[in-house]
Amino acid sequence: MHNNIDTLFTHLWQDYIAITPSAEKVHQLLGKGDDIINDHIALRTFNLEKVALDKLAAHFLALGYEEKGQYNFEQKKLKAKHFEHPDDTKPKVFISELLVEEFSPELQAIVKNMVEQVEEDAVTADNFLYSGTHWQVSSEDYQTLLAESEYAAWMSAWGYRANHFTVSVNYLTGYSELSEVNDALKNAGFVLNTSGGEIKGGEDVCLAQSSTMADKMDVQFSDKKVAIPSCFYEFAQRYKMADGKIYTGFVAASADKIFESTNAM
Repeated sequence: MHNNIDTLFTHLWQDYIAITPSAEKVHQLLGKGDDIINDHIALRTFNLEKVALDKLAAHFLALGYEEKGQYNFEQKKLKAKHFEHPDDTKPKVFISELLVEEFSPELQAIVKNMVEQVEEDAVTADNFLYSGTHWQVSSEDYQTLLAESEYAAWMSAWGYRANHFTVSVNYLTGYSELSEVNDALKNAGFVLNTSGGEIKGGEDVCLAQSSTMADKMDVQFSDKKVAIPSCFYEFAQRYKMADGKIYTGFVAASADKIFESTNAM
């Protein structure tokens, strides 16, 4: 496992932009050459013992992160946790896992076969969180998964890597509201996720979020190459709670819609 947070996030970022070319363009548009503060990253997995959420979390706990919140997504059959570092300049981490047993025997069989192909020691390796897929699946398997769970299909194609990075609007120069960021993105030709509205949440829940729709990239399945959604970029604006402190958690109802940024349009 990594012993340096910044090194880990640099590797995660490099892996992410390799399959999310629009992220670099967003960076240039919003940052205008300045650094952009990353609010959080999100990772996906399955609730199977070998690769369960806690196995991914261990990489961050070893770097001083602490568990701060738990979330349930009944409709998408997911559970999630978020983690924060005592140094609040470090990005938050949101990890979700698919509740495999709640799906059809077909989906369970494909997912279990994928996870069986993961080497035990791969999960604790330095690079696991940006190692991609450890399995072979066919384009037909991908379509079978997609029919039931976009999340499972995405995992089959992309594996272990940041599903998205998140621009902290609070620290952006030249923008005071998320709506202004969205306008700049749309004017530059980016397509936003409109599920649940362009902006999910708001000041009333102390967190407003929006996101681009995922880029499309070629994936080499076992039988052929197919262009499918890869990763997206999220934008988050955080507000003060009643006690005057900035809210650092997540809102399940909003996150539920953010997941749909990797849906095939």
